[in-house]
Amino acid sequence: MSRIRILLLPVLLLLPALALAARWSQPEAMGLVTDGAIDEISGMAAARRHPGLYWVHNDSGNPAELHLIDERGQRQASVATPGAPNIDWEDMAAFRRDGKDYLLVADTGDNGGIRTSLVLHVFEEPGDLTRPAVHAWSLPFRWPDGPRDCEAVAVDAVRGEVLLISKKRVPAELFRVSLDPQAGEQTAELIGTLPGIEQPDDSDLSRSPIYGRYRAQITAADLSPNGRVLAVLNYRSVHFVVRGTDGDWQTALSSKLPHLTLPWMPQAEAIAFSADGRSLTIASEQLPSPIIRFRVEPRPSD
Repeated sequence: MSRIRILLLPVLLLLPALALAARWSQPEAMGLVTDGAIDEISGMAAARRHPGLYWVHNDSGNPAELHLIDERGQRQASVATPGAPNIDWEDMAAFRRDGKDYLLVADTGDNGGIRTSLVLHVFEEPGDLTRPAVHAWSLPFRWPDGPRDCEAVAVDAVRGEVLLISKKRVPAELFRVSLDPQAGEQTAELIGTLPGIEQPDDSDLSRSPIYGRYRAQITAADLSPNGRVLAVLNYRSVHFVVRGTDGDWQTALSSKLPHLTLPWMPQAEAIAFSADGRSLTIASEQLPSPIIRFRVEPRPSD
């Protein structure tokens, strides 16, 4: 595979110390998940209390648990989440608020388009891996105009909001709700739509009538540690929404989004920035699940 590069401003925002330009590495194969306890990974977040490790969770139909894995995909621990059933968990995010580390799990899946109320569960990030996770608060919410599927969330703790991206809508929609524990049931606010995400063409559909229909749909998201870059995953690429220092997402959504193309992998449904923002890790929802990583590489100045 040829080296994949983005010589654009988004990379500079990930690594503000770089003087001029940077590039993404080609995707690295980090490991392979073969553990039946994590056979449907649909959410991932970099652990803060366990450096170098990642939290993941399974999709619906599995126990309500958080699993800690290393970068090779080997499970290190599993932690129960009492008080928060896994109806259809689809994504997760890590964040810090008031000096404490938290994990948000999005119970927002809705393949049938029938759920009138969704919920985001917030847990204290477990330090003691022998005890259940502490449920901190939940954020019930509704969509403004009826049900929709959602498999992608990110948390902007500085601005106190959760970002959500719809899955089956074309173009995909970006919403937000408040992170405030006292917010009560909310109605998600539409921010805008994601432009220019390539949709399946006739050749995609002829090669795979079923998979081809879904490969452009949004399956996960994460926000860079500096809060400037929203990485949005689908089955074939990672798109970047980059906002200015004023924090305005609408301006960032006004032009086609830069992207990285994924190597083939079955059902890419989880993405996470590393805790330092210098890499992106991606996992699949099927076993065996490859773990791949893109790293930001500095380019020597001319």
